[in-house]
Amino acid sequence: MARAFIFPGQGSQAVGMGKELAEASAVARHLFEEVDDALSQHLTRLMFEGPEDELRLTENAQPALMAVSLAVVRVLEREAGIDLAEAGELVAGHSLGEYAALAAAGAFEVPEAARLLKRRGRAMQAAVPLGEGAMAALLGLDLEAAQAVAEEAAQGEVCAPANDNAPGQVVLSGHKAAVERALEIAAERGARKSVLLPVSAPFHCALMAPAAEAMAEALDQTPPREPRLPLVSNVSAEAVAEPEVIRYLLVQQVTDKVRWRESVLFMKAQGVDTLIELGAGKVLSGLTRRIDRELTGLSVGAPGDVEALQKSL
Repeated sequence: MARAFIFPGQGSQAVGMGKELAEASAVARHLFEEVDDALSQHLTRLMFEGPEDELRLTENAQPALMAVSLAVVRVLEREAGIDLAEAGELVAGHSLGEYAALAAAGAFEVPEAARLLKRRGRAMQAAVPLGEGAMAALLGLDLEAAQAVAEEAAQGEVCAPANDNAPGQVVLSGHKAAVERALEIAAERGARKSVLLPVSAPFHCALMAPAAEAMAEALDQTPPREPRLPLVSNVSAEAVAEPEVIRYLLVQQVTDKVRWRESVLFMKAQGVDTLIELGAGKVLSGLTRRIDRELTGLSVGAPGDVEALQKSL
């Protein structure tokens, strides 16, 4: 069995995430305290108690999701005796999940990753005035068809694929009017469903250029180290391990689309047959099955999941 460890992105957050883990594990509690201290913020209280609208804010959701993922990693390593670098072949993360993946593989320290994601979240939120951008999920169209819809809808504005999540599940991002036009065109082109997403900014498109500049500066100040496991990059859908290449791709990732479907297929081509999602929710495990039914997708986010993984290894 060859494994990859994968880390969820925005949209997987929910009030109460990580609470059961913290109640069961001193190691997890310490990790959460480490993140709170790094940010000078009671992020853990927000994760456990809400309110949901505050947790959903990009600058909070990004470090919060990373914190849950890394708490799971710590519990696996220190309580279950599972060393990720020995148990897996690759790591990958969906958008912000790349920072969790890199921290899990030793390329960033936990406080570094937390501060980088706080900065990333703020920069992404500030890049486009509220209400000017939007994102929409197109279900039932492949990437090529979604690209054609986006090009027709743009009409001089920005509209482009932001996430290629799975066959027949593509997310568009850009100016609000252009994305709304895309919804109408997608329906005409046979999309099974097309809906605006409840997000506060148009991520992974050219409108995020100011945020990419901010992250270039942040990553110059806090560059990644060489990870213990190669990262399958959202931008290239290939494995990378050189710190300078990783730094470049993390900047590109802010404006480029997340090539998740291709990333999963790349991991399969490298011999991986089991993708283990570490952190909140089960979004990526569900996508794994939609991308290739031969792959096994597991989710580890609660104490019982840790025990089950320990037994299976």
